[in-house]
Amino acid sequence: MPVAPEKPTDCPARVAVEVIGGKWKPVILFHLAEGEKRFSELRRLIPPVTQKMLTQQLRELERDGIVSRKVHAVVPPRVDYALTPYGETLKPVLEAITAWGRAHARWLAKS
Repeated sequence: MPVAPEKPTDCPARVAVEVIGGKWKPVILFHLAEGEKRFSELRRLIPPVTQKMLTQQLRELERDGIVSRKVHAVVPPRVDYALTPYGETLKPVLEAITAWGRAHARWLAKS
């Protein structure tokens, strides 16, 4: 079930952070914004994340309607993840975060 605000007066930023915040969700979403990825691809793209944590974060994003999961009936099993149409609405947010991250890295390099 998607995460909903506790009260209508909750801070919208808090609601957003509850869905896409954390150490790994923004990184996962950044990679999925480029297109569908296999689970193994995500593991390679995000080496520090454990398999257990990646699975947990993907399940939460799927539960919240941000990510879709497609299981292919092949051996070995193949699972693909992609942004849902609703998840695609996060692309401008992800682009803004990425731009800020690049600018911040330049700022840090000057310090």
